[in-house]
Amino acid sequence: MTPRTGISLTLLLLLSACAAPQEATSSATTGAASSSAASAAATSAGTTNASGSAAAPAATSGSQAGSDTLVLMEAADIPTLDPGAVFDGVSSRLVQNTYETLVAYPAGSLTDYEPLLAESWTVSDDGKQYRFKLRPEVKFHSGNPFSCADVEYTFERNLVTNLPSSGAWYISEPLLGTRDNAEADPSITWERIDKAVECEGNELVLNLARPEPYLLARLTYPGQAIVDKQYAASLGEWDGTEATWKDWVGKDLSESALNGKYSGTGPYRIVNSENDTLTFASFADYWGGEPAIKNVVRRKVPEQASRIEALLKGDTDIAEVGSREVIETQLANQPGIQVVDDLPNLVSYALAMNQDTSKSQNTGSGTWGDGVPANFFADRDMRLCFTKAFDYDTYIEQIFLGKAERRNTLMPPQLAGYDQNLANPSLNLDEATEHCKAAHGGEAWEKGFTLNVAYREGTPQIQAAVEILKSNIEAMNPKFKVNPVEKQWSELISAANIEPMAYASWGSGYADPDNYFRPFYHSQGYHGLKSHMNDKQLDQWIDEARLVTGTNPEQAAALYGQVAKRAADEGYYIVLPIGVGIQAYRDNLQGVGANDYNVISGLFWKRLSKGGTQ
Repeated sequence: MTPRTGISLTLLLLLSACAAPQEATSSATTGAASSSAASAAATSAGTTNASGSAAAPAATSGSQAGSDTLVLMEAADIPTLDPGAVFDGVSSRLVQNTYETLVAYPAGSLTDYEPLLAESWTVSDDGKQYRFKLRPEVKFHSGNPFSCADVEYTFERNLVTNLPSSGAWYISEPLLGTRDNAEADPSITWERIDKAVECEGNELVLNLARPEPYLLARLTYPGQAIVDKQYAASLGEWDGTEATWKDWVGKDLSESALNGKYSGTGPYRIVNSENDTLTFASFADYWGGEPAIKNVVRRKVPEQASRIEALLKGDTDIAEVGSREVIETQLANQPGIQVVDDLPNLVSYALAMNQDTSKSQNTGSGTWGDGVPANFFADRDMRLCFTKAFDYDTYIEQIFLGKAERRNTLMPPQLAGYDQNLANPSLNLDEATEHCKAAHGGEAWEKGFTLNVAYREGTPQIQAAVEILKSNIEAMNPKFKVNPVEKQWSELISAANIEPMAYASWGSGYADPDNYFRPFYHSQGYHGLKSHMNDKQLDQWIDEARLVTGTNPEQAAALYGQVAKRAADEGYYIVLPIGVGIQAYRDNLQGVGANDYNVISGLFWKRLSKGGTQ
């Protein structure tokens, strides 16, 4: 995600932390949700006003306009809705309901795949060619027919643009043999891109640079969702030709035309976007038939109290409601509320320490005392001071009521390569103090510092982690100051935003150890780049493990164990414990049970329905 960084629309605690408590009433929330739901219903029925947006009825009672509207409330803003730019959980779980990939995970499996826009597929004996028979008679929301040319365009667009902040490397790595775009790797030519993705009639052919055992898993990620070539070109996006491809190399798509105008093949189309509300209506020409849920309203509601009250009143079906304590004390056993517990959790959370903040605007004075120097966390002792000052046990007890797992590295222990024998990180204030005194030749201890630590707004679990860290660091030395800084999600993950320490998360797009170790610990990984890691030994081990995963899993596991130990010894991240998944929702919403979701992709709205109390 995973990055798949961020929250899920469906299993909100499974893929994210939730919103901070604030005193607020829900009257405005209820009214806005009611209007949005009515708007969705009107749009679905074809009723529009003069401007082309949906016309709501004069009066509507309750936000759940009948049994065919799903209302979602979350704290985060939405970074992008262009599939080519998606690389976070907030955006991806919206995109996957409006656009479609070739294949998808079925509910409850991480090893099986079900067809979406591909009806079937075959793999060559050497594992280097995949052929996909594409689904016929599919339409985009624009009315344009879906064809192989759209798939070819989508994948080539991803290979051409391929910013490190996007998920394009998911297919660049197997198709071109590199994670880079042509700007970073001049050996990438149009000929290589064009030959990697070909159409033979309505059959797609992918020619891989090397065998990739997880190719189908990579193709399930919403960042590989198929866009409408004709529609995109009409908006001024890349025209898909060799003549113009170099103009689009490394292009930032987060503010592309497709971020504001949409045309997918999915069961839901976006019909309105305003006032922190996205309104979706079911697509009448959807190839899979219209779903039971006809309208979906997704609202950004920063106030946790408002989201909780709305869920209790039935004004929303699913809400980002907070920690386990909130669910158990305020929602469980309340009328109309259903809770599903003990869900698996494949997300990883950390507080990342940036080793080079020379271009940052978030370091105060940029020197000791009222700021931090650019190389603050380049010093190993400084990092270990922080990793050993965090109270992991208190965090688990206070935030998760004891229902959380400690991890010794930033990968779920369910995956191969996790070394169960490596000790978990633990609080040791004596050692933390010694490392602080040694850091930067004693200069940190003598002069002190003021450190800003950024986290996403509406994430009380992460806010609590920062407060725990702040308390222990400041108790060591009165010259040490830690400032928690709340930021919007889109700002926090922006490439332009450089933080000395920040919340980092990863919800993998596929269940491969490489897709955890590489993003966090490789110098060219998503978080490795942000943290300016430059550990050649880790890079070597991760690269070696990637190459032998399919042929020698034991060797790969041993290499990953070495990565985990060295990363812990170097203190590259504060590895946060992960809570057992729990979700609260309205009890007339069906299809949200423990067996209905996929731990990676979450829920598809088309699989949901409303009925009586479960």
